[in-house]
Amino acid sequence: MRKENADNNIIYTIVGKNIRKYRKVKGLKQSQLAELCHLSEGFISDLESNTFRTISLNTLYLISKKLDVHIKQLFDDLDESE
Repeated sequence: MRKENADNNIIYTIVGKNIRKYRKVKGLKQSQLAELCHLSEGFISDLESNTFRTISLNTLYLISKKLDVHIKQLFDDLDESE
Protein backbone atom coordinates (compact mmCIF):
# COMPACT_ATOMS: atom_id res chain seq x y z
CA MET A 1 0.00 0.00 0.00
CA ARG A 2 1.20 3.46 -0.73
CA LYS A 3 0.85 6.32 1.71
CA GLU A 4 0.11 8.75 -1.09
CA ASN A 5 -3.13 6.90 -1.80
CA ALA A 6 -5.91 9.46 -2.18
CA ASP A 7 -8.28 7.35 -0.08
CA ASN A 8 -8.71 9.19 3.23
CA ASN A 9 -9.64 5.92 4.90
CA ILE A 10 -6.41 4.14 4.02
CA ILE A 11 -5.47 3.92 7.70
CA TYR A 12 -8.44 1.61 8.34
CA THR A 13 -7.21 -0.69 5.59
CA ILE A 14 -3.71 -0.74 7.05
CA VAL A 15 -4.92 -1.35 10.61
CA GLY A 16 -7.32 -4.08 9.50
CA LYS A 17 -4.67 -5.92 7.50
CA ASN A 18 -2.22 -5.68 10.39
CA ILE A 19 -4.76 -7.04 12.86
CA ARG A 20 -5.36 -9.96 10.53
CA LYS A 21 -1.62 -10.51 10.03
CA TYR A 22 -0.78 -10.54 13.74
CA ARG A 23 -3.86 -12.60 14.60
CA LYS A 24 -2.72 -15.28 12.14
CA VAL A 25 0.86 -15.10 13.42
CA LYS A 26 -0.51 -15.80 16.90
CA GLY A 27 -2.56 -18.70 15.49
CA LEU A 28 -5.94 -17.26 16.48
CA LYS A 29 -9.26 -17.44 14.70
CA GLN A 30 -11.37 -14.29 14.53
CA SER A 31 -13.73 -15.79 17.09
CA GLN A 32 -10.86 -16.45 19.50
CA LEU A 33 -9.50 -12.90 19.24
CA ALA A 34 -13.00 -11.54 19.68
CA GLU A 35 -13.47 -13.61 22.82
CA LEU A 36 -10.12 -12.50 24.27
CA CYS A 37 -11.06 -8.86 23.67
CA HIS A 38 -14.72 -9.20 24.73
CA LEU A 39 -15.78 -8.06 21.26
CA SER A 40 -18.03 -9.70 18.70
CA GLU A 41 -16.61 -11.89 15.97
CA GLY A 42 -18.45 -9.68 13.47
CA PHE A 43 -16.58 -6.64 14.78
CA ILE A 44 -13.21 -8.33 14.23
CA SER A 45 -14.34 -9.51 10.82
CA ASP A 46 -15.42 -5.99 9.85
CA LEU A 47 -12.09 -4.55 11.01
CA GLU A 48 -10.12 -7.03 8.97
CA SER A 49 -12.28 -6.77 5.86
CA ASN A 50 -12.07 -2.99 5.66
CA THR A 51 -15.81 -2.48 6.12
CA PHE A 52 -15.44 -0.75 9.48
CA ARG A 53 -14.72 2.96 9.50
CA THR A 54 -14.20 3.84 13.14
CA ILE A 55 -12.45 2.31 16.11
CA SER A 56 -11.36 3.77 19.41
CA LEU A 57 -7.74 3.91 20.44
CA ASN A 58 -8.71 2.03 23.60
CA THR A 59 -10.03 -0.86 21.51
CA LEU A 60 -6.94 -0.85 19.29
CA TYR A 61 -4.75 -0.88 22.39
CA LEU A 62 -6.68 -3.83 23.81
CA ILE A 63 -6.38 -5.75 20.53
CA SER A 64 -2.65 -5.02 20.33
CA LYS A 65 -2.14 -6.32 23.86
CA LYS A 66 -4.01 -9.54 23.11
CA LEU A 67 -1.91 -9.97 19.95
CA ASP A 68 1.32 -9.25 21.89
CA VAL A 69 2.33 -6.38 19.60
CA HIS A 70 2.92 -2.70 20.26
CA ILE A 71 -0.05 -0.60 19.16
CA LYS A 72 2.15 1.31 16.71
CA GLN A 73 2.73 -1.94 14.78
CA LEU A 74 -0.96 -1.89 13.83
CA PHE A 75 -0.26 1.31 11.87
CA ASP A 76 2.81 0.05 9.99
CA ASP A 77 2.41 0.15 6.23
CA LEU A 78 2.38 -3.30 4.64
CA ASP A 79 4.24 -4.58 1.62
CA GLU A 80 1.95 -5.49 -1.26
CA SER A 81 2.89 -9.14 -0.70
CA GLU A 82 1.36 -9.05 2.79
